[in-house]
Amino acid sequence: MIPYTPETILIVDDSPENLMVLSEILKPFYKVKVATGGTKALNLIASGDIPDLILLDIMMPDISGYDVCKKLKNDPMTRNIPIIFVTTLSDYTNEEEGLHLGAVDYITKPVNSSIVLARVNTHITLLRNQHNLEQKLQERTEEIVLTRMEVIRQLGRAAEFKDNETGTHILRMSAYAKLIAQKIGLDNARTELIYLSAPMHDIGKIGTPDAVLQKPGSLTPEEWEVIRKHPNQGADIIGNHHSLLLQTARIVSLTHHERFDGTGYPNGIKGYDIPLAGRIVAIADVFDALTSRRPYKEAWSIERAVEYLQDQKGKHFDSELVDIFLQHMDDIKAIMTQFKD
Repeated sequence: MIPYTPETILIVDDSPENLMVLSEILKPFYKVKVATGGTKALNLIASGDIPDLILLDIMMPDISGYDVCKKLKNDPMTRNIPIIFVTTLSDYTNEEEGLHLGAVDYITKPVNSSIVLARVNTHITLLRNQHNLEQKLQERTEEIVLTRMEVIRQLGRAAEFKDNETGTHILRMSAYAKLIAQKIGLDNARTELIYLSAPMHDIGKIGTPDAVLQKPGSLTPEEWEVIRKHPNQGADIIGNHHSLLLQTARIVSLTHHERFDGTGYPNGIKGYDIPLAGRIVAIADVFDALTSRRPYKEAWSIERAVEYLQDQKGKHFDSELVDIFLQHMDDIKAIMTQFKD
């Protein structure tokens, strides 16, 4: 069982007597810290010592409580800390000003211990309830995201198995795509989008006849026309969604066979008009296809596949992405070893 940790209350007041009175009221129930002025309070919080709730005096010589409140509410890291003003100013306009700045409550001096405890307890309870709700929401959101990712992976595997490819193809090419995304400096969120959407690149092959997909010999022009439909079929299967992950998966499906020189399919997009995710997955997919055994071909050596990528710079592939990919052959070989067929 996780031990209970009391919430931290920061009391900010330039009067040592007021700090002592409030501390004595709250110490039996909460962890109490004090600051003898607004500047010290801000410095304490800036150091990373962030309280759960603040009792804040208004009239202080260095910086007013109003200004302290403004600074805290303008910082994303501290804007959600509940602030209760504790002051001798009892005019309703002062209270209105404090609440307008984002304070949650207002206590007048001299303080009454019962009122202080009641007000603090109320807002700490609200804070606990909010945290519990956020935790449940986060858990539910993570569950939905994990479920969606697993569905995408399994659909991707279904397409690969239909095409007589192994499930490890998905693992390798997704890892290659992630490697490229990382090395070109994409942030973690965009890198993960490419990594998680890459398995859906050939989902459209679910709609391609087995006789065409699994034909051991060369395809006829008519059969190639059938094959060339799978990017659009994949985009139709994925559909249009608000989810960034599914939007990226649709882009990958639709554009991973486009070529940098504009001779690819299905739309003949050229150069940087091809979305970055499509350009990345194109390299990852082709490299793994070349270095893997298929019913219609033996696996190429790494050296031969590298020569092909070099030859196709600016033709099939984005030259800069190829260079970055090939600069990390140790990582590529490690991926190949980790996800052997």
